[in-house]
Amino acid sequence: MERRFVHLHNHTMYSLLDGACRLTELVEYAQKLNMPAVAMTDHGNMFGALEFYLTAKKSGVHPIIGQEFYVAEGSRKDKGDKEMGMQGGYHLTILAANNIGYHNLIRLSSAGFVDGFYYKPRIDKEILQEYYDGLFVLSGCLRGEIPTKILRGDYDGAKRTALWFKEVFGEDKFFIELQNHGIPDEEKVLPELVKLARELGIKMVATNDVHYIKREDADFHDKMLCIQTDKTVDDKNRMRFYNDQFYLKSAQEMEK
Repeated sequence: MERRFVHLHNHTMYSLLDGACRLTELVEYAQKLNMPAVAMTDHGNMFGALEFYLTAKKSGVHPIIGQEFYVAEGSRKDKGDKEMGMQGGYHLTILAANNIGYHNLIRLSSAGFVDGFYYKPRIDKEILQEYYDGLFVLSGCLRGEIPTKILRGDYDGAKRTALWFKEVFGEDKFFIELQNHGIPDEEKVLPELVKLARELGIKMVATNDVHYIKREDADFHDKMLCIQTDKTVDDKNRMRFYNDQFYLKSAQEMEK
């Protein structure tokens, strides 16, 4: 029997100058890979939500609307450290499970701009406790709070964070997110994430941090990052992705 897989962590062109996936291409390629659904999780916004929904519905692919949020370490209203402000805080993947969740997603996204904006639109745990209903939450990429604490050597702190999310969102709505793009820090953190999930009885989900559709699009995406950071391609000290593994992989590739 064919293995089915759904991508839950995807950055479209609405992750401005970071995501290189056009919405039509994202939906069409997911359909080509025989995936019944696909998610949209742009950095800090839901600008493409309506277009994504209509495009996916027209193609017969189930749209999962989400966002990769920036979560402030303290209050979303705190301002001060410029470097931390530019980073936006921890990353957190949130998906709408139903119509209630969609409206809570809108509330959270709006709050990030209205009263949490400091270089980037930020939310915090206080507002997550208010608008938790109808949402699936994934622990995030290497920039998530749990992986970050593990990499700092604070395993107990990572466990406390995971328990907080499990308590707020429920054991059926919070998942430990596992990613493997071949990055050394991922190889360090993956065994600890699996261990933590098993210790706390939290389900796990595998994702790819998709920023472009096909592997050969990595070069185009790299040039996009140069525009974002105002750097040239030959600048050795510029921001760049570790490799060319941030594409929409097939179920077979994800299984590896």
